[in-house]
Amino acid sequence: MHTLADLIAFNRAHASEEMFWFGQELFEQVVKKGPLSDKVYVDALAKAKRWSGPEGIDAALRAEHLDALLAPSWGPAFMTDPVLGDHIVSGNPTIGGASQPAAVAGYPSITVPAGWAHGLPVGIVWFGAKWSEPTLIAIAYGFEQHSHAWQPPKFLDTVGGKPVAPASR
Repeated sequence: MHTLADLIAFNRAHASEEMFWFGQELFEQVVKKGPLSDKVYVDALAKAKRWSGPEGIDAALRAEHLDALLAPSWGPAFMTDPVLGDHIVSGNPTIGGASQPAAVAGYPSITVPAGWAHGLPVGIVWFGAKWSEPTLIAIAYGFEQHSHAWQPPKFLDTVGGKPVAPASR
């Protein structure tokens, strides 16, 4: 595969194998938008990078003399529903959690388990300025060592349900 169009064509040719449960609507919407060289896209990307980086994360860190910013990574994990699809709280699967500003700016972020809500895992994300990976790793490691929030997955059949037996080989 060399392009998104190649991937879309492959998926269409192998739909019974590749898209048994899910479609590729988002891929097809992206292709319809046009090339990444389009002026509207280039301008929007530059603005998003500026607002998330120098005028966003960098400005907040500088104003408060911080090493990193902390936020919930998302709400509780949602259970995958192969019939109705994922249940995104916002209703829009393209709107992500708190790590999006760092991703847009090209800055590092790190997410770790923080606990559980009604049997579903929740996480927190730290993000910082460019090249702050060592600091973020140290902060996340310290949190993990003191919180003990990580638990092995239970593979429940439903929220609050029973563990699913592993498939036999």
